[in-house]
Amino acid sequence: MSTANSLDAPYDISAGDRPPLALIAGPTASGKSDCAVALAQELERRGRRAVVVNADSSQVYADLTVLSARPTEADMGGIEHRLFGAWDGAQSCSAADWARAAAGTIAQVHAEGAVPILVGGTGLYIRTMLDGIAPIPAIDPDIREAVRALPVAEAYAALLVEDPERAARLSPADTTRVARALEVVRSTGHGLTHWQTQTEGGIGHAVALHPAILLPERQWLYARCDLRFERMVERGALAEVEALLARDLDPALAVMRAIGVPELTGVIKGEWTLQTAIERGSQATRNYAKRQFTWLRHQPPADWHRLQCENYNSNAINDILLRFPG
Repeated sequence: MSTANSLDAPYDISAGDRPPLALIAGPTASGKSDCAVALAQELERRGRRAVVVNADSSQVYADLTVLSARPTEADMGGIEHRLFGAWDGAQSCSAADWARAAAGTIAQVHAEGAVPILVGGTGLYIRTMLDGIAPIPAIDPDIREAVRALPVAEAYAALLVEDPERAARLSPADTTRVARALEVVRSTGHGLTHWQTQTEGGIGHAVALHPAILLPERQWLYARCDLRFERMVERGALAEVEALLARDLDPALAVMRAIGVPELTGVIKGEWTLQTAIERGSQATRNYAKRQFTWLRHQPPADWHRLQCENYNSNAINDILLRFPG
């Protein structure tokens, strides 16, 4: 049975059937948004309404229309899209924040008799929504401040003593993850592994998941990344960053650290040229795509369909997507 047939099949929640949830994941610039729309349009041709739900950590921000490559009205192809631009940049959207909103949105789509199609490449978002989140108590602010002030080498040395299991799984140079692990064990008395075995709130058990992971040929993907950033600049990315800077937001906010914002900020402040910003932004996009590619290849369950093509194009992928087993 094809994916479209599986998603279109009747189900009865009162009889114990789990409602369907399609998931199309892939690195940035892999064409997953187009695939989601193509699948939704196929379902609607069959008489089943579909709604695309965002799972991209940049596209959640209203301030990042251009730099997140958020779908335009034309890109949406007449399909309803939800959770795109749903957060103001002044408010960070954590994985837990998004997962709660996504779970509610998916439940609402099901209640409307429609099929939700989740699309994005933020692995932490997807994993949190499906598997739940560890119930870690709030971190003591004094402990957080002290830990974040440590050089990463000192923080890692402390973690080796206080939570050696977690330390063994981290790079000694991973400033963010080392600090997080150390502040958790110091604030709660337990390491991250203890809390992660008690995840709660996931919806994976309550839905019939139909996942597909797009893994295009890397050189094709990197060329798309370069072209994408150039097109963003042509479409007004510089003005978008100027508007962000005018809001005088905290530089530590996620929206201010999104790919393209630091690079174009340097242009606005006269620190480097636009061409330099394009080169840096393109490289940052390629680096991000590479990390996503690696995560998506190895971290999701082995039975999630991985769609790999050497001669990669949207028509070929859409054809595979509409045909592969549901």
